[in-house]
Amino acid sequence: MGDYTNMSAYYDMIMTSGYYDYQKIVDNIVGNGNFGDVLELGCGTGLILQELVTRHPAIPKITGIDLTSAMLRIASERVQPYPNISLQRQNVTQFDLQATYDLAFSYGGVWYFVVDVDNEPFMVSHLPDHDDNVRGIERVASHVHAGGRLLLGIQGPHYDYQRPIKTGNVYAQKIEPADDGFTKHYYLTDHGETLMAQTIRYRVYTLEQALELLAEHGFQFDRTNGIGSHFFEFQKT
Repeated sequence: MGDYTNMSAYYDMIMTSGYYDYQKIVDNIVGNGNFGDVLELGCGTGLILQELVTRHPAIPKITGIDLTSAMLRIASERVQPYPNISLQRQNVTQFDLQATYDLAFSYGGVWYFVVDVDNEPFMVSHLPDHDDNVRGIERVASHVHAGGRLLLGIQGPHYDYQRPIKTGNVYAQKIEPADDGFTKHYYLTDHGETLMAQTIRYRVYTLEQALELLAEHGFQFDRTNGIGSHFFEFQKT
């Protein structure tokens, strides 16, 4: 999982300036069927978890894992009022929560799909090493019971851009192709002064490679009904 320490203090500011639509993300999580316990992979500062539990407080158990301590400190304050949420600092390639879940999801947290109308979808991973992806998906599979589901988020194409956010600061990102993936540079500036710079290396899998990797660990994909507006949905066998 990528370490977002440098971005942590500014993450909420950037993400809530139109980067993600948290209401629609949660609409698509809960709209995909009935479920009990929920696991978020790469929960960041807890923005999705807060939206989820606020609107659906009866979910019995919600767990969020993330690698970045600074993110989890913010998330802990955010979800402190909700006793059914627990957070853990875990590496997705090694975690063992001694529990299984009805639903696991990641929206930009560890794995996600990029859908471009001009090209075939592909999967992006925060784990640049292939063996780590195998281990990570194996660990996720061990935490989703048979008949449970895995939702992996859908994003649009990556490209270079910069734009002002709601605070008046300027957010920018730059993409550099790399072997088996790409490197993404994130910046936040204030009147030309750099407030934040963060670089993350990503791995890319073709659609067929991704589906094969997930199927090897029991996550089956329905090509007819498995693609929603915000998630690819996989059923655990």
